[in-house]
Amino acid sequence: MMDRAAFGRTGHESSRVIFGAAALGSMRQERADQVLAMLLEFGVNHIDTAASYGDSELRIAPWMAEHRGRFFLATKTGERTGDTARASLERSLTRLRVDSVDLIQLHNLVEPDEWEIAHGPGGAVEALSRARDEGLARFIGVTGHGLRIAGMHRRSLERFDFNSVLLPYNYAVMSDDRYRADVEALLGVCEQRGVAVQTIKSVARRRWPEGVAGRPAPADQEMAADVERHEIEPLFDGAALERI
Repeated sequence: MMDRAAFGRTGHESSRVIFGAAALGSMRQERADQVLAMLLEFGVNHIDTAASYGDSELRIAPWMAEHRGRFFLATKTGERTGDTARASLERSLTRLRVDSVDLIQLHNLVEPDEWEIAHGPGGAVEALSRARDEGLARFIGVTGHGLRIAGMHRRSLERFDFNSVLLPYNYAVMSDDRYRADVEALLGVCEQRGVAVQTIKSVARRRWPEGVAGRPAPADQEMAADVERHEIEPLFDGAALERI
């Protein structure tokens, strides 16, 4: 079985690999069931989805009816105002067929104007805090993409006591001196405060420009072959990955 580690101060021991469920967004239920069965087989006990991941929440829902107690369930909202964030969370609960999630996350909170709205009066942070107090979610996190996100996560943690952060971590981005310094500073804060750290894009396709590490980016034909073989349709590609 897969090794586990404390997920910050939540009290949950999460598998070292968390299942990011974006790929389920365009799958048939039968194919999604095969993928989700592998989580049980290999001991993955943490599922991370989002309101914007196509039909991902709907594909997960049948599994929650039978296996809810075996998974730490996380979703995300891209909404920034309080009313819309609350509505997004409630819709996710309906789609997942659950009464609550373990973790609700603000999705890609990196743009300064969106950050101000989310953290301001009547914003998403305030609304999700109330939802947590009402039992609709146990914990609140924040996620993001791009080379600015580590710095923005530190700013978010200065304003609100988030339980988790999520950000890219791989050879390419850590080769950027400024990003590496921001990540190291963020990790120090998270260690001190017991904030869970989730990393993404450790292995990726389509994010490598030509010539990085001597390897060309995958061709369109290769990407198309992946779509056919795995029965998935990418939700995002190229520069759009900065915004998911």
